[in-house]
Amino acid sequence: MGPCSWLVLLVVYAPFLRPFFGTVPLTLNDWLFMLPFFFASPVAMELLKFYFRSRAASTEAAQAPVSGAPVARFAQQGASLASISQQFAGGNVMLKVLVPIDGSRNCQFAVKHVIKEFMNNTAMEIHLLNVQPPFSSYIARFVSRKNLHDYHRDESEKALGPIKQMLDGFSIPYSAHAAVGDRAKTITETARRLRCDHIVMSTARKNSLTRLVENSVTNKVLEMTSVPVEVIAGDTVSKLERYGIPAALAAVLAALLAVAD
Repeated sequence: MGPCSWLVLLVVYAPFLRPFFGTVPLTLNDWLFMLPFFFASPVAMELLKFYFRSRAASTEAAQAPVSGAPVARFAQQGASLASISQQFAGGNVMLKVLVPIDGSRNCQFAVKHVIKEFMNNTAMEIHLLNVQPPFSSYIARFVSRKNLHDYHRDESEKALGPIKQMLDGFSIPYSAHAAVGDRAKTITETARRLRCDHIVMSTARKNSLTRLVENSVTNKVLEMTSVPVEVIAGDTVSKLERYGIPAALAAVLAALLAVAD
């Protein structure tokens, strides 16, 4: 649950704030009425993923060579597909891979996976992307544009530095990109602009409740992009997230029940 959500709850349920904002607390019946809508988005996302996976599987089956068919015809089909989205170099398929880097330890799991893939296909084209969140307009108006640019550049270098060292250690070529904006939207637009074949992201191993409450960049990218996304399991979730989020939800629910009574 983001800061805005907690602020809304505070405005609605804090008695000393109600006269200023003209709010009234929601009853238990109101929350029960809205409860199905909270789960509508994740359920719809899972259904969409199931649909696209089924469609991709049926497409692959339809494109599979039939025994006895002329080899030249299938070679021509493969060449036409390659001319649309792929390039060939040294006999290997040239794949463009986008790896978002946020400076956390989890992104290193995605990079390690890409390194293993590169060892099997040295024609892979690797793009690293770090996206810095923009400052609010209230803060940005007191800071010069140059200082903002320098700050975002330095933060991007801090995040990309360890990853560059990993790839340089294996003499793997790459391109590094830095941007400022909404992370999920920028990742999606960059993958489309670079015509990447897939996106490799790593995320912490979290339970379903944590993923439902948290504002996950990975989930947003899965919803927004048409480029295949490969999600690599990272570290386990922290104890604060594992136990703190359920405890906070339980406290909010207890407060709602107390207000309803």
